[in-house]
Amino acid sequence: MIEELREHTVDGRLTSEEFEQRLDAVYQAKTRAELDVLRADLPVSTTAARRAQLERKSRLRGRIVQEAGGAAFASAVCVAIWFATGAHGHFWPIWVIVFAFLPLVRDSWRLLGPGSDLDVVEARLQARHERRLRRERYRGRRHLPPSL
Repeated sequence: MIEELREHTVDGRLTSEEFEQRLDAVYQAKTRAELDVLRADLPVSTTAARRAQLERKSRLRGRIVQEAGGAAFASAVCVAIWFATGAHGHFWPIWVIVFAFLPLVRDSWRLLGPGSDLDVVEARLQARHERRLRRERYRGRRHLPPSL
């Protein structure tokens, strides 16, 4: 918050008096709402926008890591089955591995690569999440006892 106020002062949106008054109010603030009031009449600073983007990237990265854990577990189970059955012939778990990790690699590149597109990554993650929820609801309905 203080960096934002300092940025607005350097850009000429606040005088040094206004900066000092708001700085005192920042130190006296007890809630986030009190801090939001102090910047309500100011445009969004580049510092705040950068921080919001980093928080969003971090949240999306966490979701991708969570999905990667699920994909790694499924892949490990398939490899264990392949080993348990004698590990003969073609390494068929590669297909599970490829299809489980391909969407994650694509989304990771979109998130962390050059020209990252957070909206696309978030939309794809949300679509996969909603598909999982629909599958769970469908499976839950199939196992319900018949109604009288």
